[in-house]
Amino acid sequence: MTKKAFITGITGQDGSYLAELLLSKGYEVHGLIRRASTFNTSRIDHLYVDPHDPTAKLFLHYGDLSDGVRLVTLLAEIQPDEVYNLGAQSHVRVSFDEPEHTADTTGTGSIRLLEAVRTAGIRPRFYQASSSELYGATPPPQNEDTPFYPRSPYGAAKLYSYWITKNYREAYDMFAVNGILFNHESPRRGETFVTRKITRAVAAIKAGTQEHLYMGNLDSVRDWGYAAEYVEGMWRMLQVDEPEDFVLATGTAYTVRDFLRISFEHVGLDWEKYVKFDERYLRPTEVDALVGDPSKAEAKLGWKATVQPDQLARIMVDADIKTLECAGTPWIDKVNLASWTPEAVL
Repeated sequence: MTKKAFITGITGQDGSYLAELLLSKGYEVHGLIRRASTFNTSRIDHLYVDPHDPTAKLFLHYGDLSDGVRLVTLLAEIQPDEVYNLGAQSHVRVSFDEPEHTADTTGTGSIRLLEAVRTAGIRPRFYQASSSELYGATPPPQNEDTPFYPRSPYGAAKLYSYWITKNYREAYDMFAVNGILFNHESPRRGETFVTRKITRAVAAIKAGTQEHLYMGNLDSVRDWGYAAEYVEGMWRMLQVDEPEDFVLATGTAYTVRDFLRISFEHVGLDWEKYVKFDERYLRPTEVDALVGDPSKAEAKLGWKATVQPDQLARIMVDADIKTLECAGTPWIDKVNLASWTPEAVL
């Protein structure tokens, strides 16, 4: 029988790669999308088949993590074998500006979905997208046993989701796992996240349509992997016999400055000539270093990252150059706005 999966956040970076993976494995995939007056499905448009087509295996449903009743009715109707909760307000810097909204979607949204699974009378395997931001101020390397110390409203909301997932696993015997994923990027990364902000700017500067890139803290250390590989790890977490929590990471440490240097050098430019400091991109509380230890995932899931941060930077730069060449320059004016405050460092 065809397995069914339900994905919240299917229109995001991870959701789109996960949908691709599951469809390639023969799943019927159902995704939760928010109603909007404009299309917001660009990352999964290439996967879409008219639902009237008998071969269609991707189905989208309007709903929101703030609407628990809708979640119950959807799950009861779909009867999924696997549920992946990837939906959230996922921008760390924005969480300081929108702490209540972040708590409602990133935190409380998780218990709404878990409770919807429980009350709908179904027994799917449940994946909760946790984050390396849980560790915050705790020094690296960080693994499944490292104490948590979140340093942002986003991290605190993810901490609630982590523990409520464990609680439902223990209280209701649910197959529920936390995937503690360290930073994972791709050409599909949102434009206001630091890696994509850098690679888009590199493409524009190389094309001669942008002069400077404004940045905040360049000393932050991160463990950057390739998102397309990480969704395989998510899926593997739901295929094991017993539910456990896992860290996915590359185990390598690069600063924001390193990512800048690699990205600019890839197109033959000196980053120091183009990057300027803007204090608006600093966080009220910084996370100095996040470097994961993925040894448990390698031992128990057979999962290991193969794309390292330097290779990832080059992949993303090449993709943004290609996008700029193919589509013209519709986003150049936005990139050039130094006062465009939604952009942030990490």
